[in-house]
Amino acid sequence: MVLAEKQMSLLDAEGVILAFDAAPPKRVVSLVPSMTESLFDLEAGDRLVGVTDACTPPEAEQLRLQRVGGTKKPNLEAVRILRPDLVIANQEENSEDSVRALDEAGLTVWLTFPKSTRDALDLLWTIIKVFKLGDQAPRVETLARTLDWTDKATTARLSIPTFVPIWQGEKEGVGPWLMTFNYQTYANDVLAKVGGMNVFAGRDRHYPLEADLGKTEPEDPGERDTRYPRVTIDEVIEAQPDVILLPDEPFVFDESHKSQIEEWLADTPAVKAGRVHLIDGSLLTWHGTRLAKAVAELPSYLRQ
Repeated sequence: MVLAEKQMSLLDAEGVILAFDAAPPKRVVSLVPSMTESLFDLEAGDRLVGVTDACTPPEAEQLRLQRVGGTKKPNLEAVRILRPDLVIANQEENSEDSVRALDEAGLTVWLTFPKSTRDALDLLWTIIKVFKLGDQAPRVETLARTLDWTDKATTARLSIPTFVPIWQGEKEGVGPWLMTFNYQTYANDVLAKVGGMNVFAGRDRHYPLEADLGKTEPEDPGERDTRYPRVTIDEVIEAQPDVILLPDEPFVFDESHKSQIEEWLADTPAVKAGRVHLIDGSLLTWHGTRLAKAVAELPSYLRQ
């Protein structure tokens, strides 16, 4: 049974609470690093029996937990052998084939897909309900108030035009390109909440790649994801970002990439003012309790 995030947020209506009413899930496999972190932060990490290779549980828990492979291609047999009450997955991080296979194996899969900070907060509240963590409610309430205060403070001043590439490549005859995200993503909402204005918020991804780079007419995308456009160097220069943030995931931007991007984008205000920063990518991409760290740390990069 695959439980979509929206279904889980309507616990009573969907009957999900009834499934765990007598006792919350006791054996949980998390295929989502940010959810693994959130369960430990909310003092429910003892319910976990399996995590992915990308998860970062506390050092003291490393030997206890079974590693079940990567997020995209977890070892499904290893998950099944753990006999979990609940498997936590994510629509972006885990493959559709893996989620379907776990469902067909008779496991209960909670498929999360937060696209905003509000969705992330709702997810935390759902964890509290399902795992019966009422004593952790004040922590989530504090995060909600902090986010609300940050949002109001941001609204009161001008947002800073910001560019955040998340991947890079090169196309023969076109040159280098950089992938970013638009307004329909969690990362965009986090950036907006802390005072950044995504310069490509309104840019959709076009198919094929040549169309995205302006070399041919785009196809009908159908059901393909249009939230992650690939843009040319000229497009970024034209957007004139004041700040450029280079995360270390999903693409690992390092000092060598920073130097290259500063060379490519020398005609942007960000490079001229020395406001190109390497950052912890999880601040933009990990939902859950990591949101508190994002709100605390990201504004400093925008003000530097």
